[in-house]
Amino acid sequence: MPPKPRGKRGRIAKSEAHNLWERMSENEQSVLLFAKNSHVSFTNNRAERDLRMAKVKQKVSGCFRTVRYARAYCRISSYLADYGKQRI
Repeated sequence: MPPKPRGKRGRIAKSEAHNLWERMSENEQSVLLFAKNSHVSFTNNRAERDLRMAKVKQKVSGCFRTVRYARAYCRISSYLADYGKQRI
């Protein structure tokens, strides 16, 4: 980190490499968990994509009418997502 220049306010911006090093040192146990355990994925993109469709459905229709219908939608989409993952 470069020293703070005199007369400047605020904090100094960190480089991308420094930010990456900080994140990896703070989360040391979970950074390479996917390398030790084959059931852990490298990213959580799959989970985010699965949740995104429910959020889109909610935004398009305005809301789910009842909690019962929301649970039914999640259950059906979960079955379809699992089936799609098994077909790969």
